[in-house]
Amino acid sequence: MKAEQGENLRLLANASGVFIRSECNGDGTCGKCRVVIAEHGESLGELTYSERDLLSERDLRQGYRLACQVYVKENLVVRIPEESGLRIRQVQSTGLERKMRLNPSVEKVHVILSEPTISDVLPDAERLLQALQQDGELTARVDPDLLPALPRLLRECKWDVTAVLPTPGQVCALERGDTTSRLYGYAVDIGTSKLVGVLVNLSTGETLSTLFVENPQLVYGEDIMSRMSYAMKTHDNLLQLKSSVLGAINQLLERSCADAGITPSQIYEVVVVGNTAMHHFLLGIESRHLALSPYVPAVKGALDLRAKDVGVVAHPHANVHILPLIAGYVGADAVADILASGMRESDELSLLLDIGTNTEVFVGSRDGIVSCSCASGPAFEGAHIRQGMKAVQGAIERVRIEATTLNVECVTVGGDKPVGICGSGILDAVAELLKCHVIDSKGRFQKMDNKRAIELSGDRAFVLALGEETSTGEPIVITQKDIGEVQLAKAAIHAGCAVLMSRTGVEASGLKHVYIAGSFGNYLNSSSAKLLGLIPEVPAEIITFVGNTAIAGAKMCLSSLEARKEAKAIGEEVTYIELAADPGFSKEFAASMYLPHQDSSLFPETFAVLGLEK
Repeated sequence: MKAEQGENLRLLANASGVFIRSECNGDGTCGKCRVVIAEHGESLGELTYSERDLLSERDLRQGYRLACQVYVKENLVVRIPEESGLRIRQVQSTGLERKMRLNPSVEKVHVILSEPTISDVLPDAERLLQALQQDGELTARVDPDLLPALPRLLRECKWDVTAVLPTPGQVCALERGDTTSRLYGYAVDIGTSKLVGVLVNLSTGETLSTLFVENPQLVYGEDIMSRMSYAMKTHDNLLQLKSSVLGAINQLLERSCADAGITPSQIYEVVVVGNTAMHHFLLGIESRHLALSPYVPAVKGALDLRAKDVGVVAHPHANVHILPLIAGYVGADAVADILASGMRESDELSLLLDIGTNTEVFVGSRDGIVSCSCASGPAFEGAHIRQGMKAVQGAIERVRIEATTLNVECVTVGGDKPVGICGSGILDAVAELLKCHVIDSKGRFQKMDNKRAIELSGDRAFVLALGEETSTGEPIVITQKDIGEVQLAKAAIHAGCAVLMSRTGVEASGLKHVYIAGSFGNYLNSSSAKLLGLIPEVPAEIITFVGNTAIAGAKMCLSSLEARKEAKAIGEEVTYIELAADPGFSKEFAASMYLPHQDSSLFPETFAVLGLEK
């Protein structure tokens, strides 16, 4: 690649299509953008403070630098290690989906018009509307943008047409002959790290294609706060975030259409969900006030916009429906979660968690639902963990430790040699260390004589995979700091559950369903989650991993007006509780930092299994 003198190496690589990990958006705090400078002259530049802090002596001897800290001053030969690249990962692209009556908002009506004659000079638009009225469409009108081509289209089609009405009563397009069986829509879930798109035949409800793509905004930071910080700097930055996510949506839509043998112009309905920040980025809405207390979104209700106004490459007059939001950190994806789970329609009490950097928690039933957002941090996405990574090839996703010898059995994504460790593996590892009494209930390493119990930079650590067992030749370890990150994430989630349950007077024994949503939740080991106290102590049989309910709920709203009506009600009815303002949250958070909890009465079975003192 070519560079101008003084260009930042990370930005240069990303701009050239060679993407390098960076959870901190180049601030030099995460240490994930490690590269090896294989060849260089004499003007590479001194090591920065961040590099001295985040790279070991061995790393430095081998030529490692942080790409975000290197500015190109001469010709360089750079090697990007496996662990620093953005690679294809496990993605949950389906989820629990309630069946509802097929009743999409877009409609196609086939009509055969009588041709004008010298004795019948009814204008073309009125002739079309008259035919539609005979078919029961009493309030139709022709979209002004269709009028210029209307005379030609009717005559080319020999007066045999299918009228397309993406919004009730408005004809936006005409197709030759009877095409009522070919009615297509697209649902999109804009996640922080990936987008999932589903192409649906709205005449039959059949899913024709399901695809995903990494969210290209990752190059601006792997977490929401980094991206909002980037967007706040300049208006151009906000437009870059909008352009990148819009490009990803269009890429998905075009690939899905190619798979199904149709064109994007045949898509007349698009439904979009995403968290509140993704919602604002897509629409180019300033996100500054989402990042600042009291975290107020610019708009909350559902939106219906034309595809050409949003920039989506469907039919220009396709309706783009964006589900409503609940609060600043509880977005349209959460509305879809609730919709797909069916908890609003149930008499039985449910707990729903969508676990991520911000974990959304819901407790309730048809009698009412309360919600909160927990700042659980990015540990379960592999960020802030020494050798953490997303669930890509080679990431450790399962860990088992033999209690006597402390020998470790690791399972990786794809069965490759380990490269790092992803969220489900991190949770497993901490649970196993607790079960084997390598760490205590405060998460602290205990002194022991075992080759896997080591010190690293003056800090205690445990070796999960020896150097000869890994793809990089480096041992994979879990450190005291890593355990602390897991405790913070776990405590935030459990405290959120506890506050909501306290507010609603719900005991763990009163819960009939616990739904765990999202990609991380789908690969989570429920035994590890219970051992650590991530979720309340409930019977295993009531825990259901529901997958990607965000895309499932979006698909429901694509196919059913009733689902869309229910989603609107969810946005209006769910009560949001700001944890920072709750007087009991800090105390509960501190108690939840213990593994599984400071209060043994909340986890009697788990305390017994672990052999901990009550």
